Amino acid sequence: MIERAFERCQVRSFADLGGVWAVDGGYTFFALERFDIERAYLVDEDHTDAVRERAKAFPQLELVSANFGSQDTADRLGPIDAVVLFDVLLHQVSPDWDEILELYAPRTRSFVIVNPQWTGKGGAVRLLDLGREEYLRCVPPMDLHSEVFSKLDENNPRRGRPWRDVHDIWQWGISDAALTTALERLGFALVYFEDLGRWQGLDRFRNRAFAFAKEDR
Repeated sequence: MIERAFERCQVRSFADLGGVWAVDGGYTFFALERFDIERAYLVDEDHTDAVRERAKAFPQLELVSANFGSQDTADRLGPIDAVVLFDVLLHQVSPDWDEILELYAPRTRSFVIVNPQWTGKGGAVRLLDLGREEYLRCVPPMDLHSEVFSKLDENNPRRGRPWRDVHDIWQWGISDAALTTALERLGFALVYFEDLGRWQGLDRFRNRAFAFAKEDR
Protein backbone atom coordinates (compact mmCIF):
# COMPACT_ATOMS: atom_id res chain seq x y z
CA MET A 1 0.00 0.00 0.00
CA ILE A 2 2.85 2.41 0.79
CA GLU A 3 4.31 1.82 -2.68
CA ARG A 4 1.08 2.65 -4.50
CA ALA A 5 0.30 5.67 -2.32
CA PHE A 6 3.83 7.12 -2.46
CA GLU A 7 3.99 6.69 -6.24
CA ARG A 8 0.61 8.30 -6.72
CA CYS A 9 1.43 11.23 -4.43
CA GLN A 10 5.07 11.62 -5.61
CA VAL A 11 6.47 11.49 -2.10
CA ARG A 12 10.04 12.62 -1.43
CA SER A 13 9.57 13.58 2.21
CA PHE A 14 7.29 12.18 4.89
CA ALA A 15 6.49 11.94 8.58
CA ASP A 16 5.43 8.59 10.03
CA LEU A 17 3.37 9.46 13.11
CA GLY A 18 3.25 6.85 15.86
CA GLY A 19 4.83 4.17 13.70
CA VAL A 20 6.85 2.32 16.34
CA TRP A 21 4.45 0.19 18.40
CA ALA A 22 4.41 -3.48 17.30
CA VAL A 23 6.30 -2.77 14.04
CA ASP A 24 9.52 -1.00 15.18
CA GLY A 25 9.27 1.64 12.47
CA GLY A 26 8.71 -0.94 9.75
CA TYR A 27 6.63 1.38 7.56
CA THR A 28 9.29 4.08 7.69
CA PHE A 29 12.12 1.72 6.82
CA PHE A 30 10.09 0.09 4.04
CA ALA A 31 9.59 3.49 2.42
CA LEU A 32 13.22 4.52 2.87
CA GLU A 33 14.46 1.32 1.23
CA ARG A 34 12.17 1.59 -1.80
CA PHE A 35 11.98 5.29 -2.59
CA ASP A 36 14.40 8.14 -3.11
CA ILE A 37 13.44 9.92 0.10
CA GLU A 38 15.20 13.19 0.86
CA ARG A 39 13.79 13.77 4.34
CA ALA A 40 11.87 11.57 6.77
CA TYR A 41 10.67 11.73 10.36
CA LEU A 42 9.58 8.91 12.63
CA VAL A 43 7.62 10.58 15.42
CA ASP A 44 6.81 8.55 18.53
CA GLU A 45 7.02 8.79 22.31
CA ASP A 46 8.43 5.26 22.59
CA HIS A 47 11.33 4.66 20.18
CA THR A 48 12.87 1.23 20.73
CA ASP A 49 16.50 0.16 20.65
CA ALA A 50 15.77 -1.74 17.44
CA VAL A 51 14.48 1.44 15.80
CA ARG A 52 17.48 3.49 16.91
CA GLU A 53 19.92 0.89 15.63
CA ARG A 54 18.26 0.51 12.23
CA ALA A 55 17.92 4.29 11.83
CA LYS A 56 21.71 4.65 11.74
CA ALA A 57 21.67 3.41 8.14
CA PHE A 58 19.48 6.30 6.98
CA PRO A 59 21.03 9.77 7.42
CA GLN A 60 17.94 11.43 5.96
CA LEU A 61 15.80 10.03 8.82
CA GLU A 62 15.25 11.94 12.05
CA LEU A 63 13.79 10.18 15.08
CA VAL A 64 11.54 12.64 16.88
CA SER A 65 10.77 11.55 20.44
CA ALA A 66 7.63 13.56 21.08
CA ASN A 67 3.85 13.55 21.12
CA PHE A 68 2.85 14.04 17.49
CA GLY A 69 -0.41 15.62 18.63
CA SER A 70 1.33 18.72 19.94
CA GLN A 71 1.59 21.99 18.03
CA ASP A 72 5.30 22.20 18.81
CA THR A 73 5.97 18.82 17.20
CA ALA A 74 4.04 19.68 14.05
CA ASP A 75 5.87 23.01 13.78
CA ARG A 76 9.21 21.26 14.15
CA LEU A 77 8.63 19.05 11.11
CA GLY A 78 7.90 21.80 8.61
CA PRO A 79 6.38 21.13 5.15
CA ILE A 80 6.38 17.50 3.99
CA ASP A 81 4.97 15.57 1.05
CA ALA A 82 3.10 12.96 3.11
CA VAL A 83 1.87 12.28 6.60
CA VAL A 84 1.71 8.54 7.31
CA LEU A 85 -0.89 7.38 9.85
CA PHE A 86 -0.97 3.60 10.15
CA ASP A 87 -3.23 2.20 12.87
CA VAL A 88 -3.08 5.36 14.97
CA LEU A 89 -6.08 7.58 14.20
CA LEU A 90 -8.51 5.45 16.19
CA HIS A 91 -6.34 5.92 19.30
CA GLN A 92 -6.21 9.73 19.27
CA VAL A 93 -7.95 11.74 21.99
CA SER A 94 -7.23 15.31 23.07
CA PRO A 95 -6.42 16.12 20.33
CA ASP A 96 -8.98 13.87 18.67
CA TRP A 97 -8.38 12.09 15.37
CA ASP A 98 -9.91 14.87 13.25
CA GLU A 99 -7.90 17.51 15.11
CA ILE A 100 -4.72 15.60 14.22
CA LEU A 101 -5.71 15.89 10.56
CA GLU A 102 -6.39 19.61 10.99
CA LEU A 103 -3.01 20.09 12.67
CA TYR A 104 -1.03 18.55 9.81
CA ALA A 105 -3.18 19.57 6.83
CA PRO A 106 -1.37 22.90 6.28
CA ARG A 107 1.99 21.11 6.43
CA THR A 108 1.52 18.31 3.91
CA ARG A 109 0.44 17.55 0.34
CA SER A 110 -1.01 14.14 1.20
CA PHE A 111 -2.18 11.77 3.92
CA VAL A 112 -1.43 8.03 3.70
CA ILE A 113 -3.71 6.21 6.12
CA VAL A 114 -4.38 2.64 7.18
CA ASN A 115 -6.96 2.33 9.92
CA PRO A 116 -9.45 -0.17 11.36
CA GLN A 117 -12.60 1.50 10.03
CA TRP A 118 -15.91 1.50 11.90
CA THR A 119 -18.81 -0.20 10.13
CA GLY A 120 -21.28 0.06 13.02
CA LYS A 121 -23.84 2.79 13.59
CA GLY A 122 -22.73 6.40 13.55
CA GLY A 123 -20.07 8.28 11.64
CA ALA A 124 -17.51 8.75 14.41
CA VAL A 125 -18.15 7.04 17.74
CA ARG A 126 -16.19 7.51 20.98
CA LEU A 127 -16.09 3.84 21.90
CA LEU A 128 -15.88 4.32 25.66
CA ASP A 129 -19.25 6.08 25.49
CA LEU A 130 -20.82 2.77 24.48
CA GLY A 131 -20.33 1.46 28.03
CA ARG A 132 -18.15 -1.39 29.22
CA GLU A 133 -20.18 -4.30 27.88
CA GLU A 134 -20.64 -2.91 24.38
CA TYR A 135 -17.09 -1.56 24.27
CA LEU A 136 -15.63 -4.99 24.96
CA ARG A 137 -17.82 -6.51 22.26
CA CYS A 138 -16.39 -4.08 19.72
CA VAL A 139 -12.65 -3.98 20.46
CA PRO A 140 -9.84 -6.57 20.46
CA PRO A 141 -9.69 -8.75 23.60
CA MET A 142 -6.93 -7.23 25.73
CA ASP A 143 -6.44 -7.05 29.49
CA LEU A 144 -6.03 -3.29 29.22
CA HIS A 145 -9.42 -2.93 27.54
CA SER A 146 -11.21 -4.97 30.19
CA GLU A 147 -9.45 -3.15 33.05
CA VAL A 148 -9.69 0.46 31.89
CA PHE A 149 -13.27 1.05 33.00
CA SER A 150 -12.24 0.68 36.65
CA LYS A 151 -9.80 3.60 36.38
CA LEU A 152 -11.08 5.91 33.64
CA ASP A 153 -10.59 9.09 35.66
CA GLU A 154 -7.36 8.06 37.37
CA ASN A 155 -4.16 9.64 36.10
CA ASN A 156 -1.90 7.53 33.92
CA PRO A 157 1.55 8.60 35.15
CA ARG A 158 3.32 7.48 31.97
CA ARG A 159 1.08 9.56 29.69
CA GLY A 160 0.30 12.38 32.11
CA ARG A 161 -3.44 12.26 31.47
CA PRO A 162 -6.51 10.30 32.63
CA TRP A 163 -6.79 6.71 31.50
CA ARG A 164 -9.87 7.57 29.44
CA ASP A 165 -7.68 9.76 27.22
CA VAL A 166 -4.62 7.55 26.67
CA HIS A 167 -3.74 6.29 23.20
CA ASP A 168 -2.89 2.81 24.52
CA ILE A 169 -6.53 1.70 24.12
CA TRP A 170 -9.01 1.78 21.26
CA GLN A 171 -10.80 5.11 21.45
CA TRP A 172 -12.73 5.72 18.24
CA GLY A 173 -14.86 4.07 15.64
CA ILE A 174 -14.28 6.17 12.51
CA SER A 175 -16.42 5.44 9.46
CA ASP A 176 -15.18 5.88 5.89
CA ALA A 177 -17.67 8.71 5.44
CA ALA A 178 -16.45 10.54 8.55
CA LEU A 179 -12.80 10.25 7.50
CA THR A 180 -13.44 11.31 3.91
CA THR A 181 -15.64 14.23 4.94
CA ALA A 182 -13.04 15.48 7.43
CA LEU A 183 -10.30 15.47 4.81
CA GLU A 184 -12.46 16.93 2.05
CA ARG A 185 -13.24 19.82 4.38
CA LEU A 186 -9.48 20.36 4.72
CA GLY A 187 -9.00 20.39 0.94
CA PHE A 188 -7.91 16.78 0.28
CA ALA A 189 -9.38 14.36 -2.25
CA LEU A 190 -9.33 10.55 -2.09
CA VAL A 191 -6.89 9.19 -4.70
CA TYR A 192 -6.48 5.61 -3.46
CA PHE A 193 -8.62 3.16 -1.49
CA GLU A 194 -8.24 -0.51 -0.60
CA ASP A 195 -10.34 -2.75 1.62
CA LEU A 196 -7.97 -5.15 3.39
CA GLY A 197 -10.67 -7.26 5.02
CA ARG A 198 -12.21 -7.59 8.43
CA TRP A 199 -9.84 -6.48 11.19
CA GLN A 200 -8.75 -9.60 13.10
CA GLY A 201 -12.26 -11.02 13.10
CA LEU A 202 -13.97 -8.01 14.69
CA ASP A 203 -17.58 -7.62 13.56
CA ARG A 204 -17.63 -3.82 13.37
CA PHE A 205 -14.19 -2.98 12.01
CA ARG A 206 -12.62 -3.45 8.58
CA ASN A 207 -8.99 -2.71 7.83
CA ARG A 208 -8.85 -0.12 5.07
CA ALA A 209 -6.16 1.89 3.30
CA PHE A 210 -6.49 5.41 1.93
CA ALA A 211 -4.41 8.07 0.23
CA PHE A 212 -5.68 11.64 0.13
CA ALA A 213 -3.97 14.35 -1.93
CA LYS A 214 -4.35 18.09 -1.56
CA GLU A 215 -6.58 19.56 -4.25
CA ASP A 216 -5.46 22.52 -6.32
CA ARG A 217 -7.58 25.53 -5.43
